[in-house]
Amino acid sequence: MKKLKIADGIHMLTMNVEDILFEGIWEIANGVTLNSYIVQGEKAAIIDGVIGWDGIPETLYRSLAEIGVDLQKIDYLVVNHMEPDHSGWIANFRKIKDDFTVICTEKAAKMVASFYGEDKIRIVQEGDTLDLGKGKLLSFHPVPNVHWPDTMYTYERQTKTLFSCDMFGAFGRMGEHCFDDELTPEEIAFFEAEGIRYYSNVMTTFTSSLRKALAKAKALDIKTIAPGHGPVYRKNPQKIIDDYTRFSQYADGAGKNEVAILWGSMYGMTAKAVDYVESILQREGVKYNRLEMPLESDSEMIATVFKSAGIIVAAPTYEYKLFPPVAAALNELGRKRISGKLAFRFGSYGWSGGAEKELKEIIARNNMNWEFIDSVEFEGAPKQEDLMKVEAGVLALLERMKEKVVE
Repeated sequence: MKKLKIADGIHMLTMNVEDILFEGIWEIANGVTLNSYIVQGEKAAIIDGVIGWDGIPETLYRSLAEIGVDLQKIDYLVVNHMEPDHSGWIANFRKIKDDFTVICTEKAAKMVASFYGEDKIRIVQEGDTLDLGKGKLLSFHPVPNVHWPDTMYTYERQTKTLFSCDMFGAFGRMGEHCFDDELTPEEIAFFEAEGIRYYSNVMTTFTSSLRKALAKAKALDIKTIAPGHGPVYRKNPQKIIDDYTRFSQYADGAGKNEVAILWGSMYGMTAKAVDYVESILQREGVKYNRLEMPLESDSEMIATVFKSAGIIVAAPTYEYKLFPPVAAALNELGRKRISGKLAFRFGSYGWSGGAEKELKEIIARNNMNWEFIDSVEFEGAPKQEDLMKVEAGVLALLERMKEKVVE
């Protein structure tokens, strides 16, 4: 666990966690950081505390002592968000110190009680404050459904620090550099990619709520953004606000100037056309990513489709329906409310078609509002005339996706 000074009277404790499925679902191949913060005045508050997956309260006790925090002056534990990666430390902290108050929203209070049996709770609403002394004043600002209904921001007025919890976060482990002004160009690119993965996997279902949270952040005078996951933005907090604004556009159909090929093939017939499409994209100089289902993880599949301005769905008919792994992927994209994408679909069939019908059903059922170039289907292996139709579809996609590009 690292211990870093954010500003006078404010410290961060951060640790990397690896080899887990985030929320029990999402593969995080590059790990994730868990950040917590201590604000000290005459009294002290821990915001989104982290003890560690070992569950040992002495880990936190030792870390606090090393940054000069008097345990007896910690009177408040601020729970911005009740998900256990931010709140699972509460019961262990009771083993260290019993006389503290949990600060949270009304919806969080019910979960604090049911998850951990807590009853020493102060419920806060928009604009409520907590004076810690020595100029340290916390104010609280609910941002429901980011991404649970209980979530809030905590804002420290003296240093103009926003403790945003999951908002403005990213997957990805942190090395020596934990602040935006320290990151190398490679690390900036890394956290851009991991931020997209994080937003698309965890947050995109709640994009309408995130836009309200963005507006609330913009209304505050912010010098530093300190999220629960990923780097702290102390030089240019506007960057991560702009990034999240852009990510919210990706959820509605915009994307980078890239094509995602979401595909599967039973016996290699559709795969032949995918290989041909790859040669077209290379010829046209367009960046693309192949996502072979079911071999690709849902985490990577969602992140890649989410960030792409153009989508190619390549899948055969299977038992009168769409190839099941691709159908499952599209349904998951629908559950995540990734809407408005521009797409083109092709695929083979044997004795009968049916894939196209199910594709339309999936798009309609999930209210995805994807816009499709006319599909191309071919019996068995693609003939030259079939490949020419596929090429025409790809070129139409590339032309029209220019309107969707937001970098």
